[in-house]
Amino acid sequence: MAMFQPVAEADANDAVQATYGRIKEMFGAEIVPAPFLYLGRVDAFLKDFYMNYKKFVHGSGALDGKTRKAIALAVSCHAKSKPWMVYFREACLAEGWEEQQIAEIIAVASTNYMYNTFFKFRELSGSQLFDGLPVGLRAHTFTNVSLDEKLVELIDIAISDLNACKPCVSGHVTKARNLGLNDEQILEAVQCASVVYAGSMFVNSALD
Repeated sequence: MAMFQPVAEADANDAVQATYGRIKEMFGAEIVPAPFLYLGRVDAFLKDFYMNYKKFVHGSGALDGKTRKAIALAVSCHAKSKPWMVYFREACLAEGWEEQQIAEIIAVASTNYMYNTFFKFRELSGSQLFDGLPVGLRAHTFTNVSLDEKLVELIDIAISDLNACKPCVSGHVTKARNLGLNDEQILEAVQCASVVYAGSMFVNSALD
């Protein structure tokens, strides 16, 4: 049973309706996208999410909109938030990503779970014994997909951060810089991921 239902536009109070209006204006749409309606249960959260979404997920900034949507899709899949997964899949298609590339975005994000688990263990083990041993895990997905290597690193950073893998985040930040990504772009990838993760957790809780 759902914890609570989405708030339809017709049922929203004046404050929520005002934010819904801004959301429709942002998208140039006549209706509010479905995942946003769950957020209408808490006006303050909806406003925060709208402002953060507009700044770090919608449109372009230090990163272009196509890159932002790819990161958002990866994070919504990480969060297992079906409404946002569906939403960002469609957003990625609208930005020009192909179906195969959408699968590759998810594959790159998923590969991080393998490395994050391994490297977190080495850090958490409290022993240097494992530092000198080989990783032994195949991860050709990072380099054998059609995605730009800069995007791969940004996804790696976002997912490794969400998985709290300190050595992975550090290593991917270094590689991202070596590829020519600046600190503003790296930070924006994390800001984009943070916004999407917050929205995903709210919607997940509503549906549980």
